[in-house]
Amino acid sequence: MDSPDAPVDPRAALLRDRAGLLAGLEDMAIRAPEPMTYGSQAAAASQVFEQQRDLALRDHTRTALEVIDAALARLDAGTYGLCTSCGRPIGSERLEALPAAAQCIDCQRTQGRR
Repeated sequence: MDSPDAPVDPRAALLRDRAGLLAGLEDMAIRAPEPMTYGSQAAAASQVFEQQRDLALRDHTRTALEVIDAALARLDAGTYGLCTSCGRPIGSERLEALPAAAQCIDCQRTQGRR
């Protein structure tokens, strides 16, 4: 068991997160709505809603995988931990909480306001 003071290995954390997302992506089955029969508009609407929800979750998962892959590329390039916007170091607390973080908290806040 890791001690609370042990530094977090960013590559291990990123690969663990990536594996979890890939497993979730494999489990996602997007089904086409069944043919609608008379009086089943509510059922059809529910099916369409579920399909749209599943598609959105799949897209969100794919985006999260891209973010993790970009962080792994930064690790390989030796630029991991540096803000992609301003070039300053990203706080260690931020990287421990969000290993795939590409920006320091100040740049992320600025981007969030736009």
